[in-house]
Formats: sequence, structure tokens, C-alpha cells
Amino acid sequence: MQVRTPAVAGMFYPGEPHHLEQLLERFFLGAETAGVSDPYAIVAPHAGYVYSGAVAGRAFATLPSDFDGTFVVIGPSHGGYPTCTSAVPWETPLGIVDTDTAFVEALRIPANESFMRDEHALEVQMPFIKYRCPRARIAPVMMGLQNIGSAEALGERIVRAIEETGRDVRMVASSDFSHYVPDRVARSQDLYAIEALADLDLERFYNRIAERRITACGYGPIASVCTAAEAKGAKHARLLEYATSGDATGDLSSVVGYAALAVV
Repeated sequence: MQVRTPAVAGMFYPGEPHHLEQLLERFFLGAETAGVSDPYAIVAPHAGYVYSGAVAGRAFATLPSDFDGTFVVIGPSHGGYPTCTSAVPWETPLGIVDTDTAFVEALRIPANESFMRDEHALEVQMPFIKYRCPRARIAPVMMGLQNIGSAEALGERIVRAIEETGRDVRMVASSDFSHYVPDRVARSQDLYAIEALADLDLERFYNRIAERRITACGYGPIASVCTAAEAKGAKHARLLEYATSGDATGDLSSVVGYAALAVV
């Protein structure tokens, strides 16, 4: 059986199962959820866990641990590949995460396992899913074009696939925010863009990213899950936590921004 093996275990997150489990336990221990429970979708960062893992834990902590449906996990294509899906199970140090092949097929997006092989934006979410919701399955989507039209079209595909399959679905958008700018600049720019998502105003979100030239890498996945969630009844995206790599390193001269959001 073909399996997508980890590409960044031991680099972005621990490759040793016990160490990884202890780290994830620490992220979830006492994680504040701002009163949010079981959102339609979350936004979580995809940097090394030492930098962004605690922020990602805040997002995943809003999801019920007994969820056994399907996670649609959308991440940007860092390698420049076109939008594609994966139809094989994903291996993590904590065990295999099964892929919901029927849902993947219902998305009607070509599968390409070779394009997925080295993409970290999706991979770093899988240990969180396996640890938090061990019975859940996944439908991984790597997003190429991230313009608003492509994002909304992907969101609509997700809605149609939910209707076609009858699956119980939650969504994960994998995104970091500003890259390699001073801490004060990252915080100002990123929170300015995130504010536009309070009422799921995607046009304003895109305009603010363009206006400030914000180097968020997964704005398309964010817009896609917001589109699908709004169709299912969501009204808001709530900011759970914001941090930068400077919080971990102490170097505020050049940071990457991370946000945990819940779409409710």
C-alpha cells in the first residue's frame, strides 16, 4: 500500500514518537479556546513546532477530541505546483492518518502524490490531527493559484463534496503570516489583515494583503475554508492567538507571524 511518508519529521517537529507526544501534550495543556467550541474551520501555522506549535495548539484545541469525521486540510504549494489532492494515507510518528478517498474523489481535483512528497505546510498539521482526533480521516489539498476566484471556487467544491458524500467535515487552513520583517511590522500588518476576517469579508482581506504587501503564504487556503464555512452557516473568524517567531527566539529584528483562528 502506498503511503505518504514524513518529509520534515525530525526537522519541523520531533521524529521520535514519545518526544512528539510529550510536546503536543504540552501545547494542549491549558490551551485557552476563547469560548470557541467545535468551529467549522480553523487556521493554524505550519512552521517548526518550536516557533509556532503552541499557536497551532490553540486552534486545534477548539476541536472536540472525539471528532471522527473528515478534515479537509488545505495548504499552499511552496514548490510552485498546481492545486492537487492526495489519495493515500499519511504516516506520522504517532501512526497513520487515513485519507477519506471518497471525499477526495468528490472534490474532483486531480491527485498527485509526487507533488505532495516534500510539502511541509500539510505535513505539519497531521501530528496535531492524529493526536487530537485519532479516529478522524483527512482530505489533503495543496493549493497552487491563491487568487480570490480560485479560493472561492475551491470552497464551493468542498461544499459540493460535503453534500455529495454526507460527510461530517471540519477544515484546516495551513498558513503563516508576515515573513522576515521586524516584529512590530509583522504584528501591525498581520492583525490589520486578520481584522477583515471578523465578518468573513474576503474582498477586504485580499485588498488589505495587497495594500500592505503582506507576505502571508496561505491566504488562499484561509479564503477557501471561510467560503465553505460561510456556506454552512459560519458568520465570523475569531482570532485565538497571535505570535511571532521572535517570541520564541528573542530576535525581533526579522520574524515570521503566526495566527490561530476559528471560523464559527
